[in-house]
Parts: sequence; structure tokens; C-alpha cells
Amino acid sequence: MAAPAPAATDAADATPDHKQTLRLWLRLLGCSTVIEKAVRARLAAEFGATLPRFDVLSALERNPQGLQLGELSRLLLVSNGNVTGVIARLVADGWVDRRVDANDARIARVSLTPRGREAFLEMAAAHEAWIEQMFEGFAREDQDELLALLTRLRRLLTKDPRGASAT
Repeated sequence: MAAPAPAATDAADATPDHKQTLRLWLRLLGCSTVIEKAVRARLAAEFGATLPRFDVLSALERNPQGLQLGELSRLLLVSNGNVTGVIARLVADGWVDRRVDANDARIARVSLTPRGREAFLEMAAAHEAWIEQMFEGFAREDQDELLALLTRLRRLLTKDPRGASAT
């Protein structure tokens, strides 16, 4: 009698070998989910912040001239409604300044306040340390190789608007 097969540890392991691309996708998604959950939990515990809040602050830090709400939505790949709610809370906290265009009241530009920039930089430093911790056991050479492979994959995926390379 044959020994029983080892139990699958996640969906990628349970996928048949002939479905290699599906296994790869599930592995990427699983790794991303583990990292995202950890970051969300630590942002909440240490800063009382959410990941969307962190993402908005990060985008504004990279764009010190400020951004229109539509630009911010496109940059973050989220709806205008999602951004509007986060921005409203950041404005109320004094972390973001929202200014309506003098020529067109439908257009608002948002930017970090000094208080918001200071708070974000503190969160960003902690975030970087968390990511470093999570990758501690992953050799630098392996990180370099994986980064190169994922860069190639991203380029391939973005060549075709359907998300796959044109054949």
C-alpha cells in the first residue's frame, strides 16, 4: 500500500503540476496576502492607520506639488469615492490640505501638511523595517533574482491590455 500524499499547505500546492501558471499565480497571491495582512495589522496596532490611508499619504509624499483627486485615484488604482473618504478623514486630522481650484470649483488639489508629512515619514520608516524583517530569511541573491523575474513578468503582462502578452 502506498504512503498517503502529504497534505497540501495551500491552494498552489493542491493544483496539479500541469497547471504551472495557475500554481504560480496562487503562490504570488498567497505571498502578497501574507505580507499585506501583516502590514495592515502593524499599521493599525502601531499607528491606528489603515493601508488605504498609508497609500494615500505615500502618493502625496511622492508628489509634493499635490494631486487632483482624480489623479490620486488613478495613481492608486481605486475609485474616486474611496479616495474622497480617505482624504476627508486626513483633512479632518490635519494631515492633508484640500484646496479647490480658483477657476473651477469641481477640481480640488490635495497635498500633505507638515504634520501629515511628519506622521507619514514615521510610518514609512516603520513600514520599511517591517518589510526588511519579513524578508530576513530570504538571501539577497534570491531577492535579486526574484526581483528580476518579477520585473520581466510585469513588463510582459503590461504589453497587452488584456493582461497577457500578444502572441
